[in-house]
Amino acid sequence: MTDAFDARRHFLGAARKYLLDTPKSSGVAPLEPPRLTLAALEKIPMSRSRERILANLEEMYSEAFKRAKADDDDKQMATLDFAYRREQLYLEILLDVRDAVERRA
Repeated sequence: MTDAFDARRHFLGAARKYLLDTPKSSGVAPLEPPRLTLAALEKIPMSRSRERILANLEEMYSEAFKRAKADDDDKQMATLDFAYRREQLYLEILLDVRDAVERRA
């Protein structure tokens, strides 16, 4: 019975120390949440290549186009074709901006 009492006392002492005692300053600055600033963005490498992004877009739309073609849905195929070309143009513009920013840095 004495061992259980000592173990409980040891456990409570450790819990008190962990929860109530203030930690000693280690000289390390407190962590701050990341901020989305220009300096932070410049540190982030652009990981996807232009070819990979456009290939992913093409794969996504071609799968949907095949499904519409299998269903003989001409209206859906026309809608997908237009949407694909529009999204491709938007992505190419964004990728051009990304490339210009990377060259500037």
